[in-house]
Amino acid sequence: QVQLVESGGGLVQAGGSLRLSCAASGFTFSTYGMAWFRQAPGKEREFVASITTGTASDYTASVKGRFTISRDLKGTVDLQMNSLKPEDTGVYYCAAAKRFYSGLRLSREYDYWGQGTQVTVSA
Repeated sequence: QVQLVESGGGLVQAGGSLRLSCAASGFTFSTYGMAWFRQAPGKEREFVASITTGTASDYTASVKGRFTISRDLKGTVDLQMNSLKPEDTGVYYCAAAKRFYSGLRLSREYDYWGQGTQVTVSA
């Protein structure tokens, strides 16, 4: 059974930091590209960051320099979020794609999704 379980969300003041984690199981993690997406209230889900099966990463422009995506060999992908802004507020989702390439940002190309974790940044 495939599972992606996110954790680490919460409420933080602007300028603060949070670290999100996604625990993957039920598939061959090492062969999947991984990504984080987010969805703000009333908006469509948007790409945040991705990482290849190696270490190559891609970020949407609004988070570049503030967020860092990483993965280990055991099935975890993290998103370190620094200098958070109110516009970073939303539900953050972990996703996995088998047919992955660096720069893949289309949500429909991702095979598996987590249930999401809420991040709220207060002004």
